Amino acid sequence: MKKIGLLTSGGDCQALNAAMRGVVKTIINASDQVEIYGFLEGYKGLIYGNFRMLGSADFSGILTKGGTILGSSRTPFKLMREPDENGLDKVEAMKHNYYKLNLDCLVILGGNGTHKTANMLREEGLNVVTLPKTIDNDLWGTDMTFGFQSAVDIATDAIDRIHTTAASHGRVFIVEVMGHKVGWLTLNAGMAGGADIILVPEIPYNIKKIVKAIEERHKRGSRFTILAVAEGAISKEDAALSKKELKKKQEKKIYPSISYQVAAEIEERTGLDVRVTVPGHTQRGGGPCPYDRVFASRLGAEAGKLIMKGEYGFMVGYSNREIVKVPLEDVAGKLKYLSPDASIIQEAKMLGISFGD
Repeated sequence: MKKIGLLTSGGDCQALNAAMRGVVKTIINASDQVEIYGFLEGYKGLIYGNFRMLGSADFSGILTKGGTILGSSRTPFKLMREPDENGLDKVEAMKHNYYKLNLDCLVILGGNGTHKTANMLREEGLNVVTLPKTIDNDLWGTDMTFGFQSAVDIATDAIDRIHTTAASHGRVFIVEVMGHKVGWLTLNAGMAGGADIILVPEIPYNIKKIVKAIEERHKRGSRFTILAVAEGAISKEDAALSKKELKKKQEKKIYPSISYQVAAEIEERTGLDVRVTVPGHTQRGGGPCPYDRVFASRLGAEAGKLIMKGEYGFMVGYSNREIVKVPLEDVAGKLKYLSPDASIIQEAKMLGISFGD
């Protein structure tokens, strides 16, 4: 009898259900002696023993369903070693519930913070297999994460729709795309949507360069300009500050977000009419696109295969168009940043896209 625990942690995204479905269908097809325990609301469920038994019927019809049937929550890694408000040792509680249910393996779906905790549980002796979930595509050890392509589609659609109104009114439009630390989503959506200027966290911008790019477009007869701006975009001036200085400056909250700051600076320097659109959590919502349905299913199937073979301590990733297994210790705590020297950045610049640098 195989006893498998499942949990989804961190921010939700598309294809979480598809990935879990892939894991469970693979295991059930290989053996009819299986028990599936779904922990509710991420690591909280594992900490407090909040779970429910799942059967084949629970995974029927969820391939196209967004969100997660198990619910999710954020439980910061840095707080995992700290007792809760009642003095409960969270790590010991997770281990206790794992052994109490006599689990053979814990399948964890999540992003960077989730993988830190997953690796810690591995170090504590638990059998763990993980799947890479995040719309940011910033997990180390995998070329792609599920949820990313769906988010790209949604953000691109937002930019596409802004094009018509921007062209009609001859305005500068900023579309703020999710991504606090990395710019993969903004870059891909910006290129796909035909943005003229793309600002990402890894390439600090110079507002003078942005204004110059806009003015040059106007000189060429373009009545509008589209900017795709990552929510974590940063100016060269702010990038030069220490973390303490930057945090102090950001606490003043002069603008709701970086996009509004950029908009105000453009208006002040050019006198042009600037509008900001923030698609926000719509980028994480709704059902997965066909690519993510297939991709998440493949990852889930390979995770199920590892479990049946008794191979634990790996993240199931994607490299050079093949599904691969990556040791958890190689993944935890590392972000996959977008390099300013990446070929895709250079190709975008060949197309005339400005990064404000």
